[in-house]
Parts: sequence; structure tokens; C-alpha cells
Amino acid sequence: MRPKTGKVLGGTELFNLLDEPWLPARVLDGSAEPSSQNLGVLEEIGLRRLLLKADRLQDLVVDLPTQKPAIFRQLLLPIVVHALGRPPGAAQWAEMFQAGAFTPEQSQKLTDYLDDHRHLFDLFDAADPFGQVAGLHTAKGETKGSALLVATAATGNNVPLFSSRTEGDPLELTPAQAARWLVHTHCWDTAAIKTGVVGDPQAKAGKTTGNPTGPLGQLGVVMPVGSTVYETLLLNIPFGQAPLSDDLPQWLRRAKEGRVEDTLSCATPAWQTRPARGLLDLWTWQSRRIRLIPEETPAGTRVTRVVVAAGDRLTSTPADEPHTTWIRDRPASRAKKTGKAGKTAAPAAERPRRHQPGRAAWRGLEALLAVESATMDYEATATRAGFRSSVLLSSLSDTVDRMPETYPLQVELTGIAYGNQSAVIEDVFFDRIPLPLAALDPDGIIYGSLLAAVEQAEKLAAAVNNLSGDLRRAAGSEPIPWDKGQRPGDTLLHALDPIVRRLLAGLRKAGEDFDQSERGLEAWEEKAGRATWKVAEQVFSTAAPTLFTGRSVTRDGKEYVYRLSTAEQNFRDRLDAVLTRRSAPRKGR
Repeated sequence: MRPKTGKVLGGTELFNLLDEPWLPARVLDGSAEPSSQNLGVLEEIGLRRLLLKADRLQDLVVDLPTQKPAIFRQLLLPIVVHALGRPPGAAQWAEMFQAGAFTPEQSQKLTDYLDDHRHLFDLFDAADPFGQVAGLHTAKGETKGSALLVATAATGNNVPLFSSRTEGDPLELTPAQAARWLVHTHCWDTAAIKTGVVGDPQAKAGKTTGNPTGPLGQLGVVMPVGSTVYETLLLNIPFGQAPLSDDLPQWLRRAKEGRVEDTLSCATPAWQTRPARGLLDLWTWQSRRIRLIPEETPAGTRVTRVVVAAGDRLTSTPADEPHTTWIRDRPASRAKKTGKAGKTAAPAAERPRRHQPGRAAWRGLEALLAVESATMDYEATATRAGFRSSVLLSSLSDTVDRMPETYPLQVELTGIAYGNQSAVIEDVFFDRIPLPLAALDPDGIIYGSLLAAVEQAEKLAAAVNNLSGDLRRAAGSEPIPWDKGQRPGDTLLHALDPIVRRLLAGLRKAGEDFDQSERGLEAWEEKAGRATWKVAEQVFSTAAPTLFTGRSVTRDGKEYVYRLSTAEQNFRDRLDAVLTRRSAPRKGR
């Protein structure tokens, strides 16, 4: 029996993640209903309370957006799935979701599971520290500062632009902070050289090379979010596939003896490259071997030094990875990669779709909505790549008819942009958008309306860029290159962002009401038209007087005349062709 929380072992106070408060969450009072207006009271709680009271918690509050999927994957989701199992089908999943909370029987199973495995969740246990390797050390006993775990702190080559401290400043992490950054490191750590440790047969000259980033660092993470933590848990558990017998979370792969290839243990310095055994293995993947080194300070137990070494490497991202959308390569791209063409070309290749920093999440709706029942619309062609939505959104599309049409589903997108051979963090991506459930039905009204609106936004940006290009040609210069400088289309997309988000929220309320959705789309076009003209007027304001007469350009034996009036008329025509609802009344007069 392990000591209860607050006891001391080996001079260091134990910190059990099940009971100690380390997860900041917004707690709803007994009378409040979860909503965007009612944010709840911020409180730090332990895993046990978070899971058993998940229906009374609105959301986690994290230090960095990338911590949230790490905490869900490394702890919350695998505990629920291993203790209760996965719903076998859409009907059973919908029944659990509609219940809004764990049943007394399910709560008892969770309680029993947590009690049985409580000793495996202590952060500073001498024999089995959670997510770590006990006694991990280098040949010379070197350690590094705890900033190595913190993505936003300066350490080594990783120097964030706006970091408030340097590598020389000691960083004292509380046990709660250390636990959050520990799971974050397993999911998102940078690549390249890692410390070589005693007991790692693959370490050479005191280091290991070729380390990839953590598994989430190779994805554009897509995470459905509900009104409560309970709903978010359910939204992130895919149904329909029974777990394999050797698919276990990392806390049950702790053998100290035997070959790592046989035991799949993550409790020793040895590591291997292998595929994931299943969802539990994938969620709790230990991409690093880590040891937190706590010390007692006047402020209490603090983690100031760590050892971070190489850990297990995934052979590839499995096709059933639930938290990403996918890109389907064009046949020509596959042929180029494989050196084969025609009938001998490689089969459709899929790879995780990464998020682009600076690009709003709604601009990637084509990938989010490419659910399994609509994949024919998103197959790769000779001219463009294809898409496949996430496993979770595809599963959710099978339950749309079992859920309220106006359910306030949110989708959070997170990612990290790495630089210099993925050894440094250049940017962190985070966005959150409302997504109408009806949009996940390819045969529904909202599905086509949303994709059309996003396409309109891109075409409006192109129209403004074309206007700028025509005016620049009339002035005797060339258009701004697409990959250099700030183009007016980018300014427009930024201005359209809040309008698109209002459209998404409005269509969520419209459900399958055609008239209401049409009114929403008409309002969108009117507001989008005004925003486009506002940006266009800024472009026109830069026009010099010589643009009235313009100039002639001969290209491929054909003469083109560029002048202000022609540019304006072309812009108006493009605008009318894009915003058909807005232009129809005007054309009818």
C-alpha cells in the first residue's frame, strides 16, 4: 500500500496526480448551466475529482493551448476508456452522451480503477514515478534546468522571441506545473539531439540523434469540445472498435526486466521504434525518457532540474489516429515519390494535415467536413490534393440524428511550428471555432452552405488581390508576389474572420431550416461585400493620377490595357460573380 497524499518518502513529499490539485478547471455551481457566458469558478483539482465530477466542470484552463490535448490524451481519455471500455456503436455512444454524466455504475468502475492503480500516478515515487524512469542518469551525472520541459522558456537553441527569462535564470516548477509540462513534453517535445543516458544501448558518445518530435508535433491536432468536461471526453472517444489485448496505457507497461522489444516497457532507459498497439498505447505514447528531480525549497517542493533522453519512436502515424485531419496526395505526387506511374502508381497516400500559423481555422473547413460519408467529394485529383476528416468528426457525423440540432459544438485546433530541423519551436497555433452539427451531414443544407461561404471568402480575397495587381500594372510595376509581402487579400481575410465566425454560430442555430439558413447567408454576403469594399477603397486610395490613362502591355502578341476604370469594372464584376445573393436584387433593377 502506498503512502497517502501528504506523506513523505525519501525526504520528498509525494504528489499523487489522482488527489493533489494540479489541473486548473472551471467549476460550475449547482444551479448554473454550462454556457459561454457562465465561465464557472477557476479551481485546481486532482484527476479523481475531475473525472467523477466531469459533468460539473466546464473546461480545463491550461498554461499553453497545446497542454490541453496532451492532458486529455496522456491521462483523461485512456483512464476512461481502460476503465469503462469504448462504446461499441453509435447508439451506445449517443446514449452515454445524452446521459450528460457518468452513471453510478460507471462512476464506481472509475473509482475502483483509480484505487487499484493509485500507486502508479505518483509524480515523485522512488520506484515508479508517473511518466518517468526512476533513477535515470547520465554517465557523468549531468542534469539540465527544468526550462527544458517548458515550450515557452528559453533553453539551448530553443529561444522563444518574447521569452522573459534566459537559460541562465533558474526555473522553479511547482509539482502541478511540472506534471503539466511533463505530459506536454511527451506529446510535443522538439526533435534532434537528446541526452544519452546509462542503460540506453542506442546512445553513442553521450547522446542520441535522429529523434523526431513528440507524436502531436507531427499533426495538426483537431479536438471537438463540448459544454462540459464530460461531453468533451465523450466527443473525443471514437466508438466501434474493440481494444486489442496488448493495447495498454503506459502506466501498465512498467516492467523493469526483459528486452524492451518484448515487454514494451517505458520504465527503463531502453527504447525502440515500433507501431502503436492501439488507441491506449498511442494516447499515452512515451516519446521521451524523463526524470524530474525535485528539491525542497522555502516555498515547498520544486522541480528545478531534469533529465530528458530519447524515448519510443512511432514508425508512422496510424490511420486511426483520432485527433487529426488528413491530406490525400495527388496521383502525380505519389508517382513522383515512388517512381511509378499509371496503373502501377502507389495507392492513395494519406498524411496528417498540419495547421498553418496565421491561417484561421475556418479556412480549413474543407478538410474538417470531409467525413467518411463524403469522401468522394474530397478524393485527390490530377490538379489538387484530397482530404479526409478526423476519425472523431467522422464518427460524430454518424450520430447527428441522435443529438440536438442546435448543440453548441466547438472544435479546437492546436499545433506547433518547428524550425531548424524541428529542434526549436517557432510558433504555437491555436484556434477555436463553432461548428454546426448539421454541417457534418453531407446531404444537409448547412454542409454545402458553409463550404460555399468559405470559398466565397477566398474568392473575395483573390478579387482584391487582382484589383491590386491591375492597379500596379497600370502604374508600371508588377503585382505583389503571393509568398512575399502583405497583400490586400490577407487584410480582407482578417476582416472577414469575425463575420465567418458569426455565420458559423448562426447556422448552428438554424439547423436544417432552409429559410433561416438562407437569411443567414444573405446577411453574410451583405457584410462580406461591405468589408470587401472597405479594403478595396484602401487600394483605390493609393492610385496615382496617371492610372486614369493607364498603359498598354503586349504579352504573347496580344495587347492589354490597364487603367483605373478597367480595374474597377473588373473588380465589380468579380464581386457580383462571387456574392450572387447580394448582386441578384441589384441586377434585377
